[in-house]
Amino acid sequence: MPYFDAASSLPLHPVARQALLAALDEGWADPTRLHREGRRARLLLDAAREAASEAVGCRSDELVFTPSGTRSLHTGIAGALAGRRRAGRALVVSAVEHSAVLHAAEAHEAGGGTVVRVPVDRTGRVEAAAFGAALRESRSPEGGTALACLQSANHEVGTEQPVEEVAEACAGAGVPLLVDAAQSLAWGPVPGRWSLLAASAHKWGGPGGVGLLAVRKGVRFAPPPPADERESGRSPGFADLPAIVAAAASLRAVRAEADAEAARLRALVDRVRAEVPALVPDVEVVGDPVRRLPHVVTFSCLYVDGEALLHALDRAGFSVSSGSSCTSSTLVPSHVLRAMGVLSEGNVRVSLPPGTAGADVDAFLAVLPEAVREVRDRLRAPAAAVSAPAAADGADAADTADTADTADTADTADTADTADGGENDGPEAADPGREAALTVDSRGKRCPIPVIELAKVIDRVPVGGTVLLLADDEAARLDVPAWCEMRGHEYLGVRGHAHRVRRTA
Repeated sequence: MPYFDAASSLPLHPVARQALLAALDEGWADPTRLHREGRRARLLLDAAREAASEAVGCRSDELVFTPSGTRSLHTGIAGALAGRRRAGRALVVSAVEHSAVLHAAEAHEAGGGTVVRVPVDRTGRVEAAAFGAALRESRSPEGGTALACLQSANHEVGTEQPVEEVAEACAGAGVPLLVDAAQSLAWGPVPGRWSLLAASAHKWGGPGGVGLLAVRKGVRFAPPPPADERESGRSPGFADLPAIVAAAASLRAVRAEADAEAARLRALVDRVRAEVPALVPDVEVVGDPVRRLPHVVTFSCLYVDGEALLHALDRAGFSVSSGSSCTSSTLVPSHVLRAMGVLSEGNVRVSLPPGTAGADVDAFLAVLPEAVREVRDRLRAPAAAVSAPAAADGADAADTADTADTADTADTADTADTADGGENDGPEAADPGREAALTVDSRGKRCPIPVIELAKVIDRVPVGGTVLLLADDEAARLDVPAWCEMRGHEYLGVRGHAHRVRRTA
C-alpha cells in the first residue's frame, strides 16, 4: 500500500534504524559525566552534532538538539524576541508559516507585542520586496522589528520561499531571520544569511522526538525558562541520545541521495500535476509549478468532501493528507489555502517518499478519477457542471428547488448581513437590498454542499442575473469565489453570510 504522506512524517530510514540500535547499547549514559560511560556517550553526542551542523551549514557550537521541530520553533522565537527586546517588539511572519510559528506569534500579541503578517500570492509565495517593506514599516509601541520568520518551503503546497533574498533584506535592516527548514532540509542546506534555523528529524526519516535549533553567533538570544546546563541552556532535560544519533546519521544518508532522488521524484510529481486535471474535471492544482519541493503536489477537487475523498483513497490503498476544512474538527479551511485564496474543498496533498516507484504513481492516477466520481455521486454533485461549464440542467435545478428561496430576497439578505458583523467584501456586497433573481439558503451546511447547491441553480437565472447564496460555513469564503473563477461566473462579494454571484454565461 503506497504511503504518499511524506511531508507529514517518514518511516525510519534504514541508516537511522541501524544507528539507533547501535546507540542504544553505547549511548545510554549521561554525556555530562566524566566516567567512562559518560565520555563514550559524549563522543556520540559530539559526533551527531558535527554531522547535523555540517548538513545545516553552521558551526557545531551553534546547533542544539530539542525534543521536536515545534519546540525548536517556539524556543527560537521566544529566545530571539527576549534577546532583542530593546530593539523592539515587532515580529514579522509570512501568512503561510507553520501553525507552530503562528501560535507563537499569537502568544507574542497576547503579551503586548506586535505581529505583521506578510501576504502571499496565489502560489503561496511571498514577495521579497513586500517582506522587506514589512521589516521597514513594522513598528511596535516599543521600537522596531525584533525578529522575522520565513519557512524555506511550505508544508502544504510545497512552494519554496525566496529565503536568500529575504535574508538579505533582513540583514540590511539589522533584523535576524528565523527559517523553518523542516520540509526542505533533507534536500539541501538553506541558502542565504539566515540567523536561526529549525527542523525536525521525522521529516527526513529520523526518529520522532528530535528537533534541531541553530542560532548563529552574534544573534542576541535569551533562552526562555526553565533552563539548565544542557544543550547550551537552550533545551533542558536529559537528551534522547540514541534518537539524536539516529537523526544525524539519517540526515547525512538522505543528503547523499538527495540530488538523484529529487530529480526522479520531480518527474513523477510533474506527471501528477499534468495528468490529474486531464483525468478529473474541475480540479485546481495549487502551489508554485516551478519553485517547489520536488516531492509535493497539492490539488483541490470541486464538489468533493475532503474527508470522504481521503477515506476513498485510503480504501484504495493510498495514504494522502488534506488541508480541507472538511477533514478538520475546527471546520475552518487551512490557513495556507485561505492565505493563497484557492479552492479548499476536496483538497489532497500527495507527498512522495524517497524510493516511490513510477508504478505506484500510475496506480494512484488510475484510482483517483473513480474515487472522486464516487464522492461526487454520493453528494449529488451537478453532473453537467462536472463535465462542462454552464450547461442548463433542469433535473439538477429541480433537486434544489426545495432549498432555494425565491421569495423576498432583500429581507433574507438583510438578516444574513447582520449575522457576521456586516463584513463587506466586493464591489456590490455593500448593497444587501439589491434584488437577486434567486436566493439559496445553505446556512448550517458544510462544504462542499453550499457550492453544490449554488451550481445546481445558477442556470435558473438569466445571463446577467444574480444568485444570493447564504452560507455560514467558513470554507464558503474561499470556495464560492474559487467556484466562480473555475466556472466563469462573476463573484460580486460577501457581506456577513450572503455571497452574491452573477451568471455570465
